[in-house]
Amino acid sequence: MSTTPSQFKSGFNPVLAAQPRTIFDVMSTLARELGAVNLGQGFPDEDGAPDVRAAAARSLMEDSNQYPPSPGLIELRQAVADHYARFQALELDGPSEVVVTSGATEALAAAILGLIAPGDEVVMFQPLYDAYLPLVRMAGAVPRFVRLEPPHWRITPEALAQAFTPKTKLVLFNNPLNPSAVVFPEEDLRLLAEACVKHDVIAVCDEVWEHVVFDGRRHLPLMALPGMRERTVKIGSAGKIFSLTGWKVGWACAVPPIAQAIAKAHAFLTFTTSPNLQRAVAYGLGKDDAYFAPMRQGFARSRDRLEAGLKAEGFAVLPSQGTYFLLLDLKASGIDADDATFAERAVREAGVATIPVSAFYAEDAVTSVVRLCFSKKDSTIDAGIERLAHARKLFP
Repeated sequence: MSTTPSQFKSGFNPVLAAQPRTIFDVMSTLARELGAVNLGQGFPDEDGAPDVRAAAARSLMEDSNQYPPSPGLIELRQAVADHYARFQALELDGPSEVVVTSGATEALAAAILGLIAPGDEVVMFQPLYDAYLPLVRMAGAVPRFVRLEPPHWRITPEALAQAFTPKTKLVLFNNPLNPSAVVFPEEDLRLLAEACVKHDVIAVCDEVWEHVVFDGRRHLPLMALPGMRERTVKIGSAGKIFSLTGWKVGWACAVPPIAQAIAKAHAFLTFTTSPNLQRAVAYGLGKDDAYFAPMRQGFARSRDRLEAGLKAEGFAVLPSQGTYFLLLDLKASGIDADDATFAERAVREAGVATIPVSAFYAEDAVTSVVRLCFSKKDSTIDAGIERLAHARKLFP
């Protein structure tokens, strides 16, 4: 006899049952079904780092494919530590302070589940990556929000004072920030560090875009600021560093007691990560700036191409300091529509997929900005510009 959901004694997990499909899934599905240009979901048109891919292929055929240690292969954990010593002047002990995870999202999940208890408060910054809030709620924690405003998305002392309370246990912080494409200045980072120290709070820092920064900027990890070494979880992603988003190899770095709590949660989530990919990422992290500088320059060139094309069509855009993203300001562009309406009509009637930034808010959303991904071929960017120009005409 078949069983229907209505016959189950209790419903499904209410946190997940209340979650709609992700905006990325919705827009990418529409792009495929309608043959639209996809400037929505954040992935490159082409795979990157051929030598890293070749290293993965060699390891797949020549090395063990059985379970690696749950916290990760020692060679990758040490490679992460060595990489951050070279590029960010951080001193990490690979074996005891790095945990390898199946992507940065799993690192976030392991950190949240491993470090907070039901009833703890977690501070998050809106706009926020869509996985943060469901993970916090699944852990039974209470979210508190700091709302950032375009065009500069700055952190203020007043906003932090309102968000932090005696119950605050954790802060989730994304820098560079997806979707706003801002690289937070040192002044803002110091404000956050001071608040964490004052309230004895752990900072879980999603820094997956740390190498994708432009115009001479250098990423400053929150962990490097005074008082933060012992209270920061630094999360990174091979997918973003090497333009291999499907690999799902990430890591979390923290002092041993925090790393051990994350490792325990990781052991009951994915347990481990593909060993050939771990070896390839360890190889890739040994690269010097001869790889990273041209990578940044290539993405910056694509950003500039998209920005110039949009401005030529009368659009107003916000500065993109890092990530794969550029924001289109609808109101400043003279478009009298909210971002969700624009995105819906643009994909259906003009054949171009974008992401409404309001989808990155849990409350009090900014509704006048859409996110565009520029990690694309020139032909994709040019077609996207042409179709966005058509979308603009839908809103006279």
